[in-house]
Amino acid sequence: MTFEPNELGQSRADLADMLKALRKRAGVTQTRLAQRCNMSQTKISNIEGAKLTPSLVDVELILRALDAPPDLASEVAAIARTANTEWQDVWSQRRTGLEKKQNELAGFEHSSTEFRYFLLSMVTGLLAIPEYVRASLAHIPGDHSKAISKKLERQSVLYDTSKRFTFILTEQAVRWPFLPVQAMAMQVDRLVSISLLPNIRVGVIPLGGHMPVAPLNTFTIYDTRIATVETQTGVMVFRDHRDISAHLGEFATYESYALFEDEGRERLTEWAHQFRS
Repeated sequence: MTFEPNELGQSRADLADMLKALRKRAGVTQTRLAQRCNMSQTKISNIEGAKLTPSLVDVELILRALDAPPDLASEVAAIARTANTEWQDVWSQRRTGLEKKQNELAGFEHSSTEFRYFLLSMVTGLLAIPEYVRASLAHIPGDHSKAISKKLERQSVLYDTSKRFTFILTEQAVRWPFLPVQAMAMQVDRLVSISLLPNIRVGVIPLGGHMPVAPLNTFTIYDTRIATVETQTGVMVFRDHRDISAHLGEFATYESYALFEDEGRERLTEWAHQFRS
């Protein structure tokens, strides 16, 4: 289906109204519907009150329980898909303050335990040295000291051993000359040191050999519940299990091509040496 950016993330109320109307038309109480769907009455109430966005599985269970007509069920499912996708454009982020985005990311990191990062063209803020963080915001007008501080503060999550991280970086992401050569060498050294932490895996994909896949975007997967995909003009946030599964499968493919542990560190050390020489 086609998404209109201004509709993404805005359909929760529409979905809530349609599900509530369907239930009332079927003459079923919230309690009875909850029993049929094996959900709590509170969850049904929160869905109908637009306080909770139901997953597509939740919506399917509700539609079946209410014996919704096929054409209406298809319409509701389409709205549910839109409600589970969010578009965050860069201009809105800049208007509201870049530190607000950092707070949102910190919230994702606080509530998640397993993280998968596929980094196509740049080093993510969690792995960046301060010079790299500052350079990543230098093209945006204004004072970004708060956002920079928050980015660096977020790095403390890497040392929480209850959380597991897998970072996969392409050779381009590691070696793109974003900073002067000596600073780039320090950035690559940081990747090596981070890879030694017991809860973190850092993999690199060298540009060589045969690789019959072609990544299009940087993306992050939080547990198995949220995937974010970065573009030049914003970020897509997916909560639909089909989108999550697709990105998990894509991540597993790139993982199979990546060098980890000693092999990865050896390649990173080689690249750092090339920057210094």
